Amino acid sequence: MTSKKPAARNKSGKTRTKADTGTTAEKKTREPREPTQTPTQTPGAPDPAKTRVPPQPAPPGLEVAVSPAVHAADRERLLHGTHHDPHAVLGAHPVPGGVAFRAFRPHAEAVAVVSGELRADLHDDGDGFFSALLPLTDVPAYRLLVTYDGTVHETEDAYRFLPTLGDLDLHLIGEGRHEQLWRALGAHVTTRQGVAGTRFAVWAPNARGVRVTGGFTFWDGTAFPMRSLGGTGVWELFVPGVGEGELYKFEITRPDGSRTLRADPLARRTEVPPATSSIVHVSTHEWDDAEWLARRADTPPHEAPFSVYEVHLPSWRPGLTYRQLAEQLPAYVSEMGFTHVELMPVAEHPFGGSWGYQVTGFYAPTARLGTPDDFKYLVDRLHQAGIGVLMDWVPAHFPRDAWALAEFDGRPLYEHHDPRRAAHPDWGTLEFDFGRREVRNFLVANAVYWCEEFHIDGLRVDAVASMLYLDYSREPGQWTPNEHGGRENLDAVAFLQEMNATVYRRCPGVVTIAEESTAWDGVTRPTHQKGPSGFGGLGFGLKWNMGWMHDSLRYMSHDPVHRRYHHGEMTFSMVYAYSENYVLPISHDEVVHGKRSLVSKMPGDWWQQRANHRAYLGFMWAHPGKQLLFMGQEFAQGAEWSEAHGPDWWLLDPAYGAEADHRGVRDLVRDLNAVYRATPALWQRDTDPGGFEWITGDAADDNVFAFLRRDADGTPLLAVSHLAPVVRHDYRIGVPEDVPAWAEALNTDAARYGGGEVTHPEPVKPEPQGAHGRPASIRLTLPPLSTVWLRPA
Repeated sequence: MTSKKPAARNKSGKTRTKADTGTTAEKKTREPREPTQTPTQTPGAPDPAKTRVPPQPAPPGLEVAVSPAVHAADRERLLHGTHHDPHAVLGAHPVPGGVAFRAFRPHAEAVAVVSGELRADLHDDGDGFFSALLPLTDVPAYRLLVTYDGTVHETEDAYRFLPTLGDLDLHLIGEGRHEQLWRALGAHVTTRQGVAGTRFAVWAPNARGVRVTGGFTFWDGTAFPMRSLGGTGVWELFVPGVGEGELYKFEITRPDGSRTLRADPLARRTEVPPATSSIVHVSTHEWDDAEWLARRADTPPHEAPFSVYEVHLPSWRPGLTYRQLAEQLPAYVSEMGFTHVELMPVAEHPFGGSWGYQVTGFYAPTARLGTPDDFKYLVDRLHQAGIGVLMDWVPAHFPRDAWALAEFDGRPLYEHHDPRRAAHPDWGTLEFDFGRREVRNFLVANAVYWCEEFHIDGLRVDAVASMLYLDYSREPGQWTPNEHGGRENLDAVAFLQEMNATVYRRCPGVVTIAEESTAWDGVTRPTHQKGPSGFGGLGFGLKWNMGWMHDSLRYMSHDPVHRRYHHGEMTFSMVYAYSENYVLPISHDEVVHGKRSLVSKMPGDWWQQRANHRAYLGFMWAHPGKQLLFMGQEFAQGAEWSEAHGPDWWLLDPAYGAEADHRGVRDLVRDLNAVYRATPALWQRDTDPGGFEWITGDAADDNVFAFLRRDADGTPLLAVSHLAPVVRHDYRIGVPEDVPAWAEALNTDAARYGGGEVTHPEPVKPEPQGAHGRPASIRLTLPPLSTVWLRPA
């Protein structure tokens, strides 16, 4: 045993203690520490570097001191990234003989401990390990002085802090019920014990070890191993000094010992693709949409005006950022009269050509257009303009990128463990394991996240059909029936029900919309109400009416001379119109991949194509259901949409010869929205069969469709679509006898829209001659390829 050396004063006057293997408290004894290198041994003798020397009995009145050095087994696990509890080894710990300080600082030349007037140099144990035993009775508040290349850096020790996640967070994560999961996992700038830094937490239950790395470690993850918190699979570490804007990833040691570098699944900000790092983010946006949120829930969406402009933000005006879009998009949408925008996926995605439908950063708006706060600013400005914001949300699948979710911790985690269930047959992606509670939690919390943190007003859930059916796009033998022998994916059903119930409970006024293309029973039925199939409803607010879209576009693509044989394609939708709460979508999917733009689907010459286009939009806006139109179709763009250059805005340039043709269609869409919003008959009873009456649905030889829409008070609107390229004079239409006169509210053949101006400038009075089973009728001059709306004068 050696005696304590006298304290020396450093230049600042502080007491400086040289701590080495021989330093101990006065009147205390200790065992010899383990050597850094293995000495020469007798063959067969135990390796002292791997064998802990058992404590020897202390003489009476003396306390046995212990070696402060990291034990060989712990050292090996820390070096190889497989330690589950580095805080139990590193940092400062009371031990017999004082307080043991241990630091793991790879590439450091020296490490010292500073606490008040005390400074003590730690012994270099090799491989980046430093240690000392100081004669203290309690663990003090302390900092580290770390020397790299002759430069001393003063820093806090990450391993002196208690866990930052509480028992409630861990319990909820373990149960799969943490509805604000993003507040527990991910990276969060915070203050612990008066020290500023960032708390990192990630779910990786199969990992042998996890380390956080980033710009603050020069991308060497060795120095910051994380601790495992119980049986939840969560790894956590508070790193002092790391703040807003730092790049980071998680270095995960897989079960087989190999390592993988992964982006944070709950990162709230990312680098601009193709870079893939996560970024520590702190939001400073102050919302100014309280008035919008306060009245958002006043009227259920299916009983309110709901006219949607679908937008791909990166290409709407190519090159604009979120903040620049905020100066242009709200003004344009307001001018056009749409009530909502629907944004194609804004969550981060590596390949722009996927349009956002292959997501890697589920909690981060794409960095291509700016920061998360920039996106909040855009949503805020839309709300201030009175425009709701819907967002495409993609919980069905995710790409296989090696830095993202695929086999995240070395084994199937977010994807299903059965390869047949995991591989999406159409898109080369992986399907989520909806039966795993932590995965359901990840997705349910993600839906809540966009609504609560970004004030999103609705989620249009992509590819629901692919989630609901085990045999979706699979041949016999490629799928396994459920426990009842059926083809329904019971896990996906439970997930969608939980997601919808949670969102509606937490976020008043928000609507969820299903892109579901089959006849699944009860998509928009409440989850607690069972249907004929025995399933409760999925709980969505609205459903895309894919059947109406396919049928009506097929009808419109026929030459008018053949339309008489396809009349039912326009009327069949009313057979099931009230089976769900529907949206009528003319979305991006219908104007890409060789399907042609909407106006280009129409037959005839250019005049007839535009007339068909206008007449179809008039029919669509009058039909029960909500409307959705993809950008570019509002001004009859002739080319298919391309994400590379966006809509052909040059068609509206006054210098272009056919500008008036395109501007006329755009003016019609603006007026359709204006009349629609001012006419409750067109939206108030969209889900009530009493709000619709056929006048004639069987005039196939004339290519005529006529029906009434009624509001809650019974006030009607008469819609007549004539889809033949001729003028029909004195065409008799049966009408209710209690309306003394009808005035034209809108006519798609008006000259200002590019039509032939076959209109009814004066009110039309009924005659006592019966027609279409009604005691009174009116005579109209039907314009060619047109839709006319009339309402009580």
